[in-house]
Amino acid sequence: MAERLRLPSSMSSLSSAAASRLLPLATKTRLSLSTPSPPSSLSSSSSSSLKCLRSTPLLSHLFLRQRRSPFPGATGSYNTVASPKGLASDPDQLKAARDDIKDLLKTTFCHPIMVYISPNINATVRLGWHEAGTYNKDIEEWPQRGGANGSLRFEVELKHAANAGLLNALKLLQPIKEKYSGVTYADLFQLAGATAIEEAGGPKIPMKYGRVDVSAPEQCPEEGRLPAAGPPTPASHLREVFYRMGLDDKEIVALSGAHTLGRSRPERSGWGKQETKYTKDGPGAPGGQSWTVQWLKFDNSYFKDIKEKRDEDLLVLPTDAVLFEDPSFKLYAEKYAEDMDAFFKDYAEAHAKLSNLGAKFDPPEGISIDDGTAKAAPEKFVAAKYSSGKRELSEAMKQKIRAEYEGLGGSPDKPLQSNYFLNIMIGVAVLAFLASLVAM
Repeated sequence: MAERLRLPSSMSSLSSAAASRLLPLATKTRLSLSTPSPPSSLSSSSSSSLKCLRSTPLLSHLFLRQRRSPFPGATGSYNTVASPKGLASDPDQLKAARDDIKDLLKTTFCHPIMVYISPNINATVRLGWHEAGTYNKDIEEWPQRGGANGSLRFEVELKHAANAGLLNALKLLQPIKEKYSGVTYADLFQLAGATAIEEAGGPKIPMKYGRVDVSAPEQCPEEGRLPAAGPPTPASHLREVFYRMGLDDKEIVALSGAHTLGRSRPERSGWGKQETKYTKDGPGAPGGQSWTVQWLKFDNSYFKDIKEKRDEDLLVLPTDAVLFEDPSFKLYAEKYAEDMDAFFKDYAEAHAKLSNLGAKFDPPEGISIDDGTAKAAPEKFVAAKYSSGKRELSEAMKQKIRAEYEGLGGSPDKPLQSNYFLNIMIGVAVLAFLASLVAM
């Protein structure tokens, strides 16, 4: 769909040498950009190209197709480096990278770009979404199925028409990738997007990490999997694209709400005005047309403004307007316009689901970094695992244990934080002790 985010401006720390280390045409599983051969085509323009792209559309806009701009080719040789802990990404480095992304966001105003990948809200959002949005649920094999696998770092995919301008987002994230070689590109893209949404005032996204990167450009998905902003039949087009990803009408509408961030520039996307009263003074390079008045704040203004349709300075694309025209979409759009808490809840769930599409995780259960201590996500509850000796628990006992477990707030997919079975043993011991006292 559209791109709605653009990247932060000045990053003096990104030298021309660092910029030239982007986009390997062939790498092995994990990238360590320690010994690249810098291409001359990027070095001379690195500083100017880092100017904040605070203007990329999101959803339809985050996925919005843009006119292609010349892509500077790059070549380079890279060494393979495994995560220090043998996982796809190192948990401690993920946490540190998140802190660096937050610092970057505080010094720029490009949150919209980040929603899909990294340093600027604008650039980040779009980068992460455009990678995950290539997923096809009807293809089982990885990485042929597409999705969040780090493939968008390769030139062949960056040159897809819908990805015009995302090279700038990659340049913003590259210093962080070089600093934390134990974090995969696939994780970095999604980490940046989720962080950007949260830092812009949006909901906490229930993310997990550990995504494995593809290793070569031959593993990139074919062009044409991303949605367009102005198709002849917007509702049918949205469903065709998002149903292919395994998403439903509620998730389509909720994700569209991310258009509350960012703006569109006609010279880059073919959509929007050159300037409005809301964008003439920036922040960043002035100009473009935003979907909302406060286009660097994540809230439910997108739905309110589309519903009211009273401001010609705000952008409404065909894929925006249809949310209040199609009966099924309208049900959710009306709800989100009235209830921001409901929108935040559904958006957070949809964003997390989108960020996992097509990903292969190592470890399989993923990595959590949101509970204060970076660690692998807890494994699912399996009653049989707690049988004593070699004797298997009966089905009746399994059901009884599960019922007691869920009664205390646990579930097969959401283990309790405390050691439930240890607590049971302690409780039994205490009862036995009390019984012995009474007997005396």
